[in-house]
Amino acid sequence: MNNWANFTKGFIKENPVFVLLLGMCPTLGTTTSAINGLGMGLATAFVLIMSNMVISLVKNLIPDKVRIPAFIVIIASFVTIVDLLMAGYVPALHEQLGLFIPLIVVNCIVLGRAESFASKNGVLPSIIDGLGMGLGFTFALVLLGGTREILGSGSIFNYKFIGDNDGMLVFILAPGAFIALGYIIAVINKLKKA
Repeated sequence: MNNWANFTKGFIKENPVFVLLLGMCPTLGTTTSAINGLGMGLATAFVLIMSNMVISLVKNLIPDKVRIPAFIVIIASFVTIVDLLMAGYVPALHEQLGLFIPLIVVNCIVLGRAESFASKNGVLPSIIDGLGMGLGFTFALVLLGGTREILGSGSIFNYKFIGDNDGMLVFILAPGAFIALGYIIAVINKLKKA
């Protein structure tokens, strides 16, 4: 498979959220706004790219018995870097995302890509795979967060374009995440069949 196909499968054929239905905890928990979705998506994309790169570099040095724990340590190292950088440079976003940043360590998208792709491929394809999956995940979170923000508060990226009381509160709350995600997946499936 060429590198372009590795990159685009994260957006289209194997989008982690809309097709594979992976990473639902941060998807539903952090997407109350487009900014939160963007922040969480980019943090996860960074961890995906960097952990894929390192795992593909050291895959032959790790014994099979400790492969998964070694992958988790590598992933946790990059999550710690992201967590500290966000706390230092974007504290408001870091506070909004809260516990979901450290939970990137156990995100099945990240560990799944490490196990299924990075541990079996070279460095460049692994970086491209991480980039494609990470940007696909980011796209999904921004789309869901933007949809919820528009319907729930009449704004996008905190830019208010509808009056203060004109949103549907349910979309800002937890049930709104399920409702919005369900409709987005339905539209995507309809478009794929057309």
